[in-house]
Amino acid sequence: MKIVIPGGSGQVGQLLERAFKSSGDEVVVLGRNAADESMRWDGIGLGSWTRHVDGADVVINLAGRTVNCRYTEENLLEMKDSRVDSTRVIGRAIANSVSPPKVWLQMSTATIYSHRFDAANDEATGIIGGNEKDTPAYWARSIEIAKAWELELEKASVPQTRKVAMRTAMVMSPDKDGVFDVLCGLTQRWLGGRIGSGKQFVSWIHGQDFVNAVRFLIENESLSGPVNLAAPNPLPQAQFQSELRKALGVGFGLPAMKWMAEIGAVFMRTDTELILKSRRVIPGRLLESGFGFQFEDWRSAVAELESRR
Repeated sequence: MKIVIPGGSGQVGQLLERAFKSSGDEVVVLGRNAADESMRWDGIGLGSWTRHVDGADVVINLAGRTVNCRYTEENLLEMKDSRVDSTRVIGRAIANSVSPPKVWLQMSTATIYSHRFDAANDEATGIIGGNEKDTPAYWARSIEIAKAWELELEKASVPQTRKVAMRTAMVMSPDKDGVFDVLCGLTQRWLGGRIGSGKQFVSWIHGQDFVNAVRFLIENESLSGPVNLAAPNPLPQAQFQSELRKALGVGFGLPAMKWMAEIGAVFMRTDTELILKSRRVIPGRLLESGFGFQFEDWRSAVAELESRR
């Protein structure tokens, strides 16, 4: 297979690139700083990179500004524009192709769902967020971005290409500077305790299950539209951190009240929405379609991840 991955220079893209190349597939990663001019793009306009899309089997668009930042107006706008613009131009490239790809997997986010504790969000019954009364008003901006992202995919007129919006939770791999590596670093400095109430749910997916789920989506022609990529068992943040401390052999983690987390987020140049929002997401469509997870629970996943970190 020939697989084109726009925005594939980060942790998730590298994970997919390694996996597909190890299977003998041809992988083309499009990026702003690509050495090969034909693989260079700005995520906005058409260019020589479109020759790789025409004739490809699969496009996996991962492009988008990182959410690990302060949620200033400028950053929020960049987050939205980078996602919507790149999705739009991929759609144009596919529409202009003589031999369009069979499937377009578009990164989306589990953050699109409501902040809730009462029940898990699957694709059929999950509640799209943005109207919660017990959350900061600016949290709705993340939902607006996610909805605009998916709407751009939906609007793309590519009748010969199946489209999937991958509503993805945190992808856990032992790669340096990935989310798991960052969490481990904080935990080893005794900063891996309960945050706020600790009751907010954490959704995640092991990197191997993420890769396998992507392969499953490519092969399973009955799946299109939104699909949740998350392990079946999200868990409260306090329990999530407890299992991580056990795996790392760290006996204690300093708890942080909400106001303490706010101060810490300023110094770390990130936002507390990433750690205080309850993301209780389950992979309804994957499970219904027969996908099998290697790592269904966090305890087994974190033990395997730490053994390779």
